[in-house]
Amino acid sequence: MAMATVATAQLPVYLDDSAPIEQRVEDALSRMTLDEKIAVIHAQSKFSSPGVKRLGFPDFWTDDGPHGVRPDVLWDEWEQAGQTNDSCVAFPALTCLAATWNPVLAELYGRSLGEEARYRGKDMILGPGVNINRTPLNGRNFEYMGEDPLLASRMVVPYILGLQSTGTAACVKHFCLNNDEEYRHQVNVVVSDRALREIYLPAFEAAVKQGHAWGIMGSYNLYKNQHCCQNEYTLNQILKGDWQYDGVVVSDWGGAHDTEMAVKNGLDMEFGSWTDGLAWGASNAYDAYFMALPYKRLIQEGKFTTRELDEKVRRVLRLFFRTTMSNKRARGFLCSEAHYDAALKIAQDGIVLLQNKRNVLPIDINNAKRVLVVGENAIKMMTVGGGSSSLKAQHEILPLDGIKTRLAGTGIEVDYARGYVGDTTGNYNGVTTGQSLADNRSASSLIGEAVGKAMNADYVIVFGGLNKSDYQDAEGHDRKQMDLPYGQDALVEALARVNKNVIFVNISGNAVAMPWRDKVAAIVQGWFIGSEAGKALASVLVGDVNPSGKLPFTWPVNLNDLGAHALGSYPGTWRPDHKIIDEEYKEGIYVGYRWTDKQKKRPAFAFGHGLSYTTFAISNLRLDKSEVSADGTVTATVTVKNTGNRAGAEVIQLYVSDVSGNVDMPVKELRGFQKVTLQPGESREVSITIGGRAFQYWDEGKNNWTTSLGQRTMLVGTASDNLPLKAKFTVK
Repeated sequence: MAMATVATAQLPVYLDDSAPIEQRVEDALSRMTLDEKIAVIHAQSKFSSPGVKRLGFPDFWTDDGPHGVRPDVLWDEWEQAGQTNDSCVAFPALTCLAATWNPVLAELYGRSLGEEARYRGKDMILGPGVNINRTPLNGRNFEYMGEDPLLASRMVVPYILGLQSTGTAACVKHFCLNNDEEYRHQVNVVVSDRALREIYLPAFEAAVKQGHAWGIMGSYNLYKNQHCCQNEYTLNQILKGDWQYDGVVVSDWGGAHDTEMAVKNGLDMEFGSWTDGLAWGASNAYDAYFMALPYKRLIQEGKFTTRELDEKVRRVLRLFFRTTMSNKRARGFLCSEAHYDAALKIAQDGIVLLQNKRNVLPIDINNAKRVLVVGENAIKMMTVGGGSSSLKAQHEILPLDGIKTRLAGTGIEVDYARGYVGDTTGNYNGVTTGQSLADNRSASSLIGEAVGKAMNADYVIVFGGLNKSDYQDAEGHDRKQMDLPYGQDALVEALARVNKNVIFVNISGNAVAMPWRDKVAAIVQGWFIGSEAGKALASVLVGDVNPSGKLPFTWPVNLNDLGAHALGSYPGTWRPDHKIIDEEYKEGIYVGYRWTDKQKKRPAFAFGHGLSYTTFAISNLRLDKSEVSADGTVTATVTVKNTGNRAGAEVIQLYVSDVSGNVDMPVKELRGFQKVTLQPGESREVSITIGGRAFQYWDEGKNNWTTSLGQRTMLVGTASDNLPLKAKFTVK
């Protein structure tokens, strides 16, 4: 008897995970109503936008990063929702990641964060950030990757690839020129096309072309008198035109200002804008968004066709198929041992040993009897606060606790003195540290206590620097000066007078003034390094880990050592109507070390600087060719040897000096680097290949990249001020 056959219904193309994404996009688009199209391009809550329920598309959930998955807030308020399952691993701030100069760790960082996001049901992490460190006063520099476009580019790409490998979209921010927090909605940046292309855009371009980022967030500031969330030049001409970006442009929260501008000038998804929600009422405030009912009315009135809308929806659907509609997403897990190990490794790799007189570090645990820890930052949680990157960490090991734990059983007595009192509040948007840091003693009595204890200590470790309070390292405001707050200078000066082994550990995302720098034995840059902070810092201070971090920015002696301040262009000038600030980047391409090189300024600590507990010898620089074509490459090889008695890692840095004289060029520019780990006595050959943009500059006359022909000098070493090896080659 013949077997009966059963017909199988064929799935619509948009539900077929094996079909090409573009085919699925067009199929889904053809099935959507006008209301469904309008709905998916704007928020429905503080951090979510709607899917298309009729077609089976789930809602889309974003969350702040880039250092961990932010705790959930209420549907329509910034206050925390009070959940008990939204704690996370706090990873080091991105300044620390950049200081590792280690792209392998950037991939680990992104992947670990993506796994936490997946467990929490988040589809997009609002990060990473790659705005350039133009001035150490920018309150948000700690979220970014330093001053150099090549370093930021090399570090952001693997972060994105790691994050998106889990099925979580990256949303690279803040595009672009977001180098101020004070009056960030009013600053109109005036910058040369060359500086824009050579300094401020390369990391974003790498994120798009090499990292294939699925999301880009517009910035609050203006460029060419247009807000960057609705900017014809940056979004339409550069991002979607020149770079052929196929992902979504997301507004920063409240970054949209006008329906017609947003529609025409490249914005795809609007979040956070309140518009006239107070008048409409909280129940339908999201319908009042610029790209909600006001946009729909303009279409219905014939002022727009659906051409622009369909293009935005295509990008949103593409995002859905990469995330919420993908069957290949990671399951994810939260607060795992692997994630804590990753956070610890990144922190240890990024801590920078800035100064080490008499090799006072590492602490000699075999002969020391007393260690005095001083400073509020030794006992203050740093994962809470700072703005949108504030976290609810499952745990945070404080520096004092990390040192006590590491020295337990060694016979070394660990004592503590407060030294200074700073911000004792400890809460942000409903997340509280649970700490009670109030101390009503006077500054003189606090210093007196610390000095008295320091007289009998073998080592005095001062944990100072900044915190994540307003006007320090925090979103929304810039710092008011480079000086340390809370009277820390007087504290350090007093301690240095009574103890020769004072070690200052600076907790910050920015450079600070150190007028007492020559009076202390050692200085360590400790960053904001998250959950494993105390453990990581202790491991470096006692020598369990050999420090290998390198500064991702120039550390000036004072503000006038940087072009933004020397030329008086920061923070800009208010227009007569007092609505907009014009800030001209008069220094052009001369940011950071490019400026100090040009002006022959000696910084406190140079870009790329970082010491080790061992020593390295770099020798025998040779090039594979002495002449290279404009579209070719040249490979430099050096021999690196660990000449000390400890295993350690060194960053080989390659800079190029264009001596052709054809165009105004910096004294030198970073063009390549590689981190190498060596055992005592071990040697290794390290090769770095450069080409393409390494030979080019942005020609404003041609409005394009142009190769500068002629002679170059290659400089290789371990910091921008320590480049002993040189070789010449010619670009023809």
